[in-house]
Amino acid sequence: MTNTAIPQHATPSPATAEAPYPPVSSPPSYEELAARFRPIFQRIADDAVRREQARELPFEAVRWLRESGFTRVRIPQSYGGLGATLPQLFKLLVELAEADSNVSHLLRGHFAFLESRLNHTDQAVRDFWFPKVVDGALLGYAMAELTEVTGTSATVTERDGKWFLNGRKYYSTGTIYADWIVASVLDGEERVSVALRADSPGVRRDDDWDGFGQRMTGSGTTVFEQVEIDPANIFRRGTGKDSYGNSYQKAFLQLILLASIAGVGRAVKRDGIAFVQKKTRTFGIMGASSPRHDPLVQRVIGRLASLTFAAETIVEGIALALEEVYQARQAGRDSETLYAETEIKAFEAQQIVIDLVLQACTLLFEVGGASATSETRRLDRHWRNARTAASHNPAIQRERAIGDYYLNGTKPDAAWIAAEKERESKEAQACEEAHDAAHEDTQTTAVPVQA
Repeated sequence: MTNTAIPQHATPSPATAEAPYPPVSSPPSYEELAARFRPIFQRIADDAVRREQARELPFEAVRWLRESGFTRVRIPQSYGGLGATLPQLFKLLVELAEADSNVSHLLRGHFAFLESRLNHTDQAVRDFWFPKVVDGALLGYAMAELTEVTGTSATVTERDGKWFLNGRKYYSTGTIYADWIVASVLDGEERVSVALRADSPGVRRDDDWDGFGQRMTGSGTTVFEQVEIDPANIFRRGTGKDSYGNSYQKAFLQLILLASIAGVGRAVKRDGIAFVQKKTRTFGIMGASSPRHDPLVQRVIGRLASLTFAAETIVEGIALALEEVYQARQAGRDSETLYAETEIKAFEAQQIVIDLVLQACTLLFEVGGASATSETRRLDRHWRNARTAASHNPAIQRERAIGDYYLNGTKPDAAWIAAEKERESKEAQACEEAHDAAHEDTQTTAVPVQA
C-alpha cells in the first residue's frame, strides 16, 4: 500500500467517442445486456485473486467497462446510452460484484451522480453530463471526512469573481479512477455539491485506504488546495419537494452496496462448488473419497445456494421498488410518502442481505478442511469484502430508524430536512428584511411647496 498521490498518467484515459458497439435501437432485454457484458465480467473475475494478492488497483478492469459501454448503461438511448432500467442495472452490478466486488463498489459514485442527473428537472443538466459519460468519462465521489462531528469542513469561497475549493475528503470511493470528482462542501453555511475535473491543478488523490476489505476501491483521501471551480458546476441542494428526493438517492446508494454484497454471495457459491468438485479426499474417511457425493457437503452447498438466492431476490425486490419511484417521478405522481416508504424498504433489505451473505462467507469453509484457507485461493476475501461494504452505513442505526418509522411515523432524515427548512426560512427572512431596508432608503420625503 502506498500513501502517495496517484500520478496522472496512471489514470486510464477515457474511451474514444467511437463506441465499440452500435447504439441499441430498442429497449434491451436483460439477457441482451448481460450477454454484452459477461465476457468483460469473466475477464475481471479471472484476475481477481491475483489483484487481491498484489493489492493491484483495477485500472484495466475499469477501462474494459468504459469501452464496453457499461458506465453508460443507465443513460437514455437518445443520448447514446443503453437505457437500462433500475432492476437491470442492479442485476448487472450483482453479476459484476461476483467477478470482483471492488469493481462494482468503486462505481457507486458514478452511477449515483448519473441517477441524480436523470431525475433533475433541468434538461440542460442532462445535456451537459450525459455526452461526457457516453464519450467515456467516469465520475467519483468525495463526500465524507474524518471530522469530529457529522458534516463537512471543505469549502468553496469566492474571491475577485472566482470560486476556489479547499478541503480534505476521505472514503473517496472511485475517485482515483475518475475523470470528474463530485464533492460535498460548504458555501458559507449552505451545503452544496461541486463537480471538477480530477486533473485540475490543486487536486491530489492518495491511495491510503487501509480497510481490510474492498481494498482496491480507491476509497482513500482526496485533497483540494485552492482548486478553481467553474461556478456553473456548483450545485445547490434541492428544496421543497426535492428535499425528499434525497431519500431516493440514499436508497440508490444503499442498493449499490447491497448489490456488491449479494455479488459476494454469488462468488461464495461459485467458489464453494468449484472447490468441492476438485477434491478427492474427505476428512475422517479412509482412502480416496468423493466429497461431492458426501451428503454433509451437499447440504453445505445447498445452504450456500439458498442464502445467495435469498440475498439476490431481496436486492431485485428493492430495485423494482426504486424503479416504481423513478417512474412515478417522471409522471409527476411521486410523493413524500412514496420516497420515505422506499427508503425504509432499502433499510429493511440491508438488515437481511448483510446477515445472509456473511453467513455464507463463513459457511463456505465447511466444504473442506484447512486447504480452504490457502492464501492461493484467498477465500477469506469474500468475508472481508462483504463485512467492509456492510460497514459503510451502520445497519444498527438503520434498524433503529425502521422502528421509529413504524412506531412513531418518523421519516428518515426528518431532522436534516427540518434543519434545512429552518435555514431556508432564515435566508428568506434576511432577504426580505434587506429588501425592505433598501426600499426605505429609496423613499423621498415630500417637501411642501412654499406659498
